[in-house]
This record gives sequence, C-alpha cells and structure tokens, in this order.
Amino acid sequence: MTENQIRLSQLIGYYGPGAMLDLPDRSVLVMGLDDWDQRGGAFRLIEEPRLSRLLRLRLQDGNDGRLATNGDPQLRTPPLDLRDPRRPSPKVRVKVFPHWFVCDVLPGDPPDRRRLVRFQQLEAPKRLDYRGDDGKRRRVSPIRFVCGCEDGHLQDVDWRRVVHQNAPGREGCQEPLWLEDGGTTGDPRQTRVYCECGASLSLNDLFLPGRLGSCRAEWPWIDNGRDPNSCTHMLRLLTRSATNTYFPQVTRIISLPTAVDQLAELVRSVWSSLQNCASPEDVALARRFNPQVAATLEGYSDADVWSRIATMRHSDDQEEQAENPRLAEFSILASGQPVIGTPTPDALLHAETLARPIWDPGNSPLLQGVSSLVAVHRLREVACLYGFTRFEPAPVVTDEFEDVGLAVRGAPLARNPQWLPAVEQFGEGLFLTLDRDALQNWRTRPQVQDRIGALRSGADQWLQQRRQRGENISDRAISDQLRPEYLLAHSLAHALITEVAIDCGYPASSIRERIYISQGPGVAVPPVGILIYTASAGNQGTLGGLVEVGRRFAQVMESALERQRLCSGDPVCADHDPAEAADDRALHGAACHGCLVIAETSCEARNLFLDRALLVDTVGPSGVAFFP
Repeated sequence: MTENQIRLSQLIGYYGPGAMLDLPDRSVLVMGLDDWDQRGGAFRLIEEPRLSRLLRLRLQDGNDGRLATNGDPQLRTPPLDLRDPRRPSPKVRVKVFPHWFVCDVLPGDPPDRRRLVRFQQLEAPKRLDYRGDDGKRRRVSPIRFVCGCEDGHLQDVDWRRVVHQNAPGREGCQEPLWLEDGGTTGDPRQTRVYCECGASLSLNDLFLPGRLGSCRAEWPWIDNGRDPNSCTHMLRLLTRSATNTYFPQVTRIISLPTAVDQLAELVRSVWSSLQNCASPEDVALARRFNPQVAATLEGYSDADVWSRIATMRHSDDQEEQAENPRLAEFSILASGQPVIGTPTPDALLHAETLARPIWDPGNSPLLQGVSSLVAVHRLREVACLYGFTRFEPAPVVTDEFEDVGLAVRGAPLARNPQWLPAVEQFGEGLFLTLDRDALQNWRTRPQVQDRIGALRSGADQWLQQRRQRGENISDRAISDQLRPEYLLAHSLAHALITEVAIDCGYPASSIRERIYISQGPGVAVPPVGILIYTASAGNQGTLGGLVEVGRRFAQVMESALERQRLCSGDPVCADHDPAEAADDRALHGAACHGCLVIAETSCEARNLFLDRALLVDTVGPSGVAFFP
C-alpha cells in the first residue's frame, strides 16, 4: 500500500468517520459518509437482509442521528480501487485536524521551549513549516491534545482562552503562545503553555472538571457540522493518539443459508404446502396428495426436502431472530443436521455436524461436557460500522446494539445517513455446544457459586470506581457477562484460540470468537455455543486448517486445557482477587497475558470476564473447574 492508503476493514474499524489518523506528514480527521466517493462503480452493495433489518429496528428510533432512512439501510463497501487507469481512484476525504501545531526546535533554540501556531500561520501551499520572526523555517507537528465530550463531539482546545482564563483583562491577548517541557517524559504535570504576556497554565490543570469550558456540540467530520441538539456536557481533554479518542460501534453477523441452492428455491416456491411439515413422512404425504408439490420436487428425496425445510425455518424472517441475530445463528449451527448449507464455492454457509466418534473416538472424560461439534467449512461474516463513541467503548454485551448503561452516546457517521459502510469476509470455523446437564451440575456447586460471587464483587467494585469518576453507568452494562455460563464459555474460547493457532498455524490475531448464550424466560440453564472462526477479505481465512482441527479435537482440547493449568504468572495470576483489583482487573479472575489474554481484535469482550479456574484446576482455588 502507498503511504496514504488504509485497508477496507480499517475504515469500518478504528479509522472510520470521526477518527483521527496520522499520515506521514499530517494529522487528519476522517470525514463522514457524505464525503466518501460514491460515484458509480466506486462501491459495491452488500446484501445481508438480517443485518439491514436489525440496524433499522435498533437505530431508527434512537433519535441520535445514526440512521435517517425509514426503510432498511443499504450496506455499502467503502470506496474500492479497481485499478482502472481510465478512472481516478476513488477516495475517502480527510481534513487537517487539529489546527494547532508545535514548532520543531532548531540548533540554537532553547531545547525545552517551542512555539504554538495555528494552521493558517503555516507557509503555503503545503503548510508543513512555520517561518518565525527570526526568518527561520521550522517544521511543525500537530499538538498532542484536543478536547471532546461524552456525546462524541470533538473540537480544538481554545488555547488562548484557557491560558488567559485566570488572567483578568487579558482575554483578547494575541501575543505568541509557547509550549514548555520541564522534563523528558511528556508528563502533563511538567508541561506548561504560556503566553508572552505572562499568563500560563500547566497541562495537568486541563484535566480538572470544567477547565476547558462547555462543549459547542461540534461534528468536524461532517462539513459545517454541528449537532442540532445542544450539548450540556463540559469538555474533557483527549490525547490525540490515545485509544479513548475513538471506539467504533461495529456489529457482525454470520450469514445463514437461505435460498442459496436449487432445492431451496423449489421448496420456497411451494412453501405454503410444506410449511407445516414436521418430518420426512409429512413431506411424502404432501407429495402424494398435491400434484404440484410432487412435480416441483421430482428427483429429490423426502429426507433432502425435509432438511431444506428445517434450514429455511431456522433462517426465516422472524421478529425474535431479527431482534437477536445470534439466536438464528445458534439455532441453525446447533440444529444437528448432518449438512448445513450447500458445499458450493459461493455458499454463504456450509457446515457439517461431526459424529461423536470422529472428534471423540476415545470417549474422553475431558469431552463429556461438550455435546456437539460442527466443522464450518465456509462462512461469510458481514461487519457494519453504525456509529462510534469517545472516552468509553461500546458496551461488551452479547447484543452489540444494547446501549443500556453506556455513559456515552453514539455519534453519527453523516448528517443524515441513508446507508452504512460494511465489509464481507469469508472464512471457516469450529462450532461447539456445551452439555446443559453438565452445566447444571457444575453451576450448582457451592465452590462455583462462591467463585462467581467473588467475580461479581469485583464487578461491583469496578462499577463503583467508574461512578466515582462521574460515569453514569448501569449494572446492566456487564450483567450478562457475569453469568457463570458466559464466564466459562468465554474462557474456553480464549484457551481454544491460543491452542488452535499453535496447532494449525493461523496467526492468533486472525482467529475470532463468537459466544452464543440464549437466556429465555423460565430457562434455568441456557444453551451455550462457541464459534471459533477466521474471516478475511482474501483466501487466507479458508485454508482448511480450522476444519481439520475438528477431526483432532480431542487432542487439541486436551492440550488447550492442560496449558491452562499452570501459567507463567502463577501463583500471582491464580490467586488474583477481583474484589481487591483496580480498573479492568476487577472484571476477571485468573487471567493474564501468560494464559488467557489474546489479541483484542479476536475477543468480543475486550479481554474481560475471563477465569481459567472455571475451566481446570489451577494452583489457586480448587473445586470450581468444569473440566476434570
């Protein structure tokens, strides 16, 4: 790639609209969807009705500007470079941000004192240098600090105002501003901004509540952008390159096999006559008494027709599945059908439910808690960016759209977005379900209940810490992840990702997890499923390594669990007490970078809610392990 190019997946991730991006000689802000090249041929539509429907249901009534259309939004790829010499390459527009710069030091200049200048003061046309009063040209760098608020608004720090805020009578001063570093670490306590008139302040003062003033509700990534709703928040300081400046709100869906083969099309054409069939025998009766059905399905067995009926029921447009996309995915992957989808090169989903003797030939005691294993030969994942937050990431709940408890508001990608950016990626995976009887026996143990209680105490401590910092966060923001089933499944997924990466050669960062827990009313022990999968825009994700692991699953599982019994951080890791930990360490038990922590791109919960003590016995508390 050239120096000013980024990948498609990055545009719907951490470099989406509203994100600050460092180019080799400039810091820029990625502009909104209105400024993306959408000429004919510059993009491609992605068809995923389940995702479009879900976006409409969840965003249309949000009154926050993230979706403006009345119908299902279009999903479009970011601008695609087709390498056509007859056409200019499509582009995503960016703008210079921030507008304040710090001059570099030249020989003879004081080493700890640098001039602060505005973008308009830089030398045209490139505006990469500033010519000082001494006639010397100095290269400039974007200042490290900007400001924003919890609603996603962003703006420059008004340096003249904040420097002169405590200097009565000097509010209109236009004397030069300087940045003075009192140390070598860049510590805000050792850095001061001062004016030649004598006014000054420490950068550390800018972290004080209210010091930066009220938010002006600016959307600089939208041309002439200002939030139509006035903002009541006070501005907070942001370090331009810090991770809390931009948290993309991305939802992912696994495409399901609907009418993707000839038989499914035929079944759909006579669906009114087949929709009540409950078995292959009912299909035979429908053929016998309905000549149209018999003629349409000629050449296909009753069993094949019934298999397609079951598949279409699982992926049908039902309101419950529209509200919870994982419900439909779990239903079809855990259906027990020998073949799911079709084995064609362009299939959206093709999977095979493996017979137990294939993946557990020795009837291993370690695998008694696993009820089924599905080899997913091919899957399509569609990921869509629908907004972003600042200061606090999107909630880590199974339903990606649940904003309950979020102390910040999602910001829109355009002024009136009619479409949303998305990418499709293909890959393979393994899907397993846990035995519900084994889960019931495990979760009722007194030791397990005590362990979950300790983890919940840590979570309560975490909530209290966040609220003391002024964040109005609800208990529901983390309640789903504190269920014993989720903690167990999430920890097992991380252990398997680490082991599978070693076994099949995929980079660990290219393998992702997807946890399925369906908690319905009156259900004591919810069904639990885990999908470990790869997905990439090219063919790297479909090399067959994960599918092959399914036939050696017993050995891989045994090795994965054995690896978790002892960590290089033990006994500190195993004896970790969440209730006595600070920050995010309060949200997990025995877990660290030496055992369960994996790449953040692979984890759907930001490496939180993990505890290997729930998997196997460690050198710490015993009696809580699900696996012997």
